[in-house]
Amino acid sequence: MAPSSSESDAAPVPPPRARIDALDVARGSALTAMAAYHATWDLGYLRLTPENYALTPPGRIAAHLIAGSFLVLVGIGLVLAHGAGLRRRAVLARVGRIGGAALAVTAATYALFPGSYVFFGVLHCIALASVLALPFLYVPIAVPALCAVLVIAAPHVTGGGVLDAPELFFLGLGRTLPQTNDYVPLFPWFGLVLVGIVAGRLGVPRLARTRLNRWRPGRGPGRIAAWAGRHSLAVYLVHQPVLLALFSGIAALAGPHPRAGEPEFRATYARNCVATGGEAAACRVAARCVVGAFRRDGLWAQSQRTFTVAERARAQALSQGCYEAAEGTAPPP
Repeated sequence: MAPSSSESDAAPVPPPRARIDALDVARGSALTAMAAYHATWDLGYLRLTPENYALTPPGRIAAHLIAGSFLVLVGIGLVLAHGAGLRRRAVLARVGRIGGAALAVTAATYALFPGSYVFFGVLHCIALASVLALPFLYVPIAVPALCAVLVIAAPHVTGGGVLDAPELFFLGLGRTLPQTNDYVPLFPWFGLVLVGIVAGRLGVPRLARTRLNRWRPGRGPGRIAAWAGRHSLAVYLVHQPVLLALFSGIAALAGPHPRAGEPEFRATYARNCVATGGEAAACRVAARCVVGAFRRDGLWAQSQRTFTVAERARAQALSQGCYEAAEGTAPPP
């Protein structure tokens, strides 16, 4: 008698006979994208670009897509590793490695960026999710599918009260966004691990019978990506310190970008201008005018530190003149 759909859903999924190089390449490609994002962040942090493009809306979308791809691949990897049966020693070793690396990231970022250190980033999420996800490898596949939807949707329907306590920030169910350089809370991100489990349980048996299971990358980028994917934790831990050291050396030699800080200055100026009663359109025009006026009067570099009394008076006069010019009541300074 053929097994029912619920029985087949609950049955363990046998992994392919060989390692799937295509998944290693996918993981290595995600690492490349993450390195590019971190390089963008480093350049902005060191003022080598006009603004930190990693913190702009497109940059944040890219960060979410990259983190999401990693977590989906985590779910698929769990199916490959434990779909045929739980390997307890492998689980403990994996969680120990990733958890230890996560603690190292926390310690390093606390030393470098104490005001925005990483207390629950992508490695912390992967370590905890790798344990929480194990039961979903063996229950009917509808269970992880439904839970994935609920976990992803939860932050949009909860928030406030006790969930905003700092001790519960790792859940991601509050309305407060903590100040941190990498924040990947369980909700909604654990939902993507469950998506990966669903994809793995549905796809691995089919993949094992396809040419993709036997595909091997040739020379060049494919082989490099596969190698990086097989050593993803080491690559993840090493790449950012290397990039930061490299760009720090460039910044020390070349100095900041000539327009570094302008977008942030204009946005802050316009926001403060509106808050003090200015018209939004005039405030935006005045913000651009002030940057130019500060440069002409040699105040732009000084604007990155505290003004002297004389500099502050001159800066206020230039600002007032720019706003009046933007309103059309006086010629520009």
